[in-house]
Amino acid sequence: MTAPTGTNRPQQGAPGAEASGHVPVMLAEVLESLAPRDGATYCDGTFGGGGYAGAILAAARCTLYAIDRDPDAIARGASLAARHPDRIHLLEGRFGDLLSLMQQAGVAQLDGVVLDLGVSSFQLDEADRGFSFRTDGPLDMRMEKVGKSAADLVNTLADSELADMLFSLGEERHSRRIARAIVAARSEAPITTTGRLAEIIRAVTPYDPSGMDRATRSFQALRIAVNDELGEVERGLDAAARLLAPGGRLVVVAFHSLEDRIVKRFMASRAGRGGGTSRHDPGALAGRPAPAGYRLLTPRALRPGAAETDANPRARSARLRALERLPLDRDAA
Repeated sequence: MTAPTGTNRPQQGAPGAEASGHVPVMLAEVLESLAPRDGATYCDGTFGGGGYAGAILAAARCTLYAIDRDPDAIARGASLAARHPDRIHLLEGRFGDLLSLMQQAGVAQLDGVVLDLGVSSFQLDEADRGFSFRTDGPLDMRMEKVGKSAADLVNTLADSELADMLFSLGEERHSRRIARAIVAARSEAPITTTGRLAEIIRAVTPYDPSGMDRATRSFQALRIAVNDELGEVERGLDAAARLLAPGGRLVVVAFHSLEDRIVKRFMASRAGRGGGTSRHDPGALAGRPAPAGYRLLTPRALRPGAAETDANPRARSARLRALERLPLDRDAA
């Protein structure tokens, strides 16, 4: 499991950059896999800082629907929309609800969908959003700013529930020890800040030889649980595949093993390659493997190059996978 990161830290001077300098990971590889063309209709299901969206609009005279569940991200998109009037449509919502969002927009098919999974740089770097332990802030982590927060989970879940969550969603080996420490600490006072939670975790866990902060896995597990991120990935993949027009492409960038495993199995199943099942295997949604209605464009995941990872360490764990709906099959999915 890798560090909890989605889109990369802003850089300057790259295609698709917004005013903030934000550029998504593996931008060139995403564009090559998506292959934007004039007159086509695309969806960026995880708008974030608008890096992918801006690059897609620059690559072809196409129409783009940009979705994000974070209202701050939608607000940031106003400048991009102003530069591309009538070509980009900003939609606040979850990419897992892609079918209904496109139906409401009057779109029956898409020529391509791109998803950049995980938390964005903007969310990670803003202390008041509570996604990171690097700066102290409220223990929140809600992408939509509604519903139960990380503080709610930390202060109400039973010892065993906390341990199971940390182990299954964060692959934290010391989950039971951390859960016991959290329960003990909250009995003295509610845990409401990222700094206090990180200190509790560090106090009961050994040094990680990899250099990873000892709070990383637990924070990742909490963020995934708060936002139902794995369920969202399952629903989003299934919806995207159903909406693809013949010849349309689905391009996904994942940043940790749980998400990438879901993407890998889903695409293999849709390409008729079978694959195992798991608790978070969206192949189960489709039943048996699809009879070659799609083809894998990436038999093996693409990884960022050395130049990109040297410039942006957050890109190191990125994996890109792509799937194409076969032009002659209009009934798959």
